[in-house]
Amino acid sequence: MSVLAPRPRTASGRAILEVDLAAVTANVRTIKSRTAGEVMAVVKANGFGHGQVDVARAALAGGATRFGVTSIDEALSLRAAGLTERVLSWLNPVGADFATALDQHIELGVPGLEHLRAIARSAPGARIHLQLDTGMGRDGAEPAEWERLCREAREAERCGQVHVVGIMGHLPCADHPGHPANAAGRDRFAWGSRVARSAGLRPADHHLAATAATLSDPLAHHTMSRIGAGLVGIDESGTVRLRPALTLTAPLVSVRSVPAGTPVGYGHTWTTPRPTRLGLIPVGYADGLPRLASHRAEVWVRGARRPVVGRISMDMTVVDLGLDPLAPPVTVDDIVTVFGPGDHGEPTTAEWARWAQTLEHEIVTGLSARPLRRSAP
Repeated sequence: MSVLAPRPRTASGRAILEVDLAAVTANVRTIKSRTAGEVMAVVKANGFGHGQVDVARAALAGGATRFGVTSIDEALSLRAAGLTERVLSWLNPVGADFATALDQHIELGVPGLEHLRAIARSAPGARIHLQLDTGMGRDGAEPAEWERLCREAREAERCGQVHVVGIMGHLPCADHPGHPANAAGRDRFAWGSRVARSAGLRPADHHLAATAATLSDPLAHHTMSRIGAGLVGIDESGTVRLRPALTLTAPLVSVRSVPAGTPVGYGHTWTTPRPTRLGLIPVGYADGLPRLASHRAEVWVRGARRPVVGRISMDMTVVDLGLDPLAPPVTVDDIVTVFGPGDHGEPTTAEWARWAQTLEHEIVTGLSARPLRRSAP
């Protein structure tokens, strides 16, 4: 027999996105217990869709000591909220406002010579982290450029133009523990650190591991780990049970009985194989539900999973409620849990990611501002 979850609160028929900040704090504590180094809370992309400032504060409560973001603007949002902890911004164009970053005590990632020179010129005295490409072919200096970058950074440091406080890299396959690319990335990072030291640099911070590597690869641990997805309960390595922090609910706005052979939704991609009841919830791809999950996804209604049928539309999704006489009656205004932590049997964001053939990261960061957001009680 199904166990009914506590009935979520509703608000004038709107979808509600509830953020469990206690889960964020607990996740940081769990991750921190796996490493001797500091934990940098990476709160980019609006705190992985959970609210940047709230997630940042919850992470501090769990033992994080500083923050990481991509852009300077994201870092400035933390400062505007009164957060004074160290913050690193590592993805900026060469023409970014490095002077404002310096004024607001924002540390900067340096992926190459152009960035080093621009920062030395426009923000003398900035604290920087040199980025080495450790196998991503993406961000960071190429190995062929690394020695020169370290030499120029040391010279700029002697002149008081920068302070090299960190060296950073990123592993390409940390979600697959044991993948040979991770060993290669660790070796390249160790080489990069030796080169930096030979150039006369003595940065205190060395950080290579993000969430998956922190939880599954102790050899990737250095003085600090950058934790982003793990803050909100995502561990791609599958090694540790973290707690998802989001619950999305919406009320049924209509319930109708239909005969067999009733086509549903755009394109008539699904037709009722039997008489049934169809429920309509006011969320769709404009709210962040992936359209690719149509015909695969499920939601939680009155203590049972019910399939999503027809195509997910911009503003609405249809659910097959069935005609089981033994099931609890479903009526208009009943609350549907689209996803949650899974405690009561409801789908999770990990399942939605699987149904949409994507990453859980894309589900949580792709949610729009339309649902009413609030913190869990």
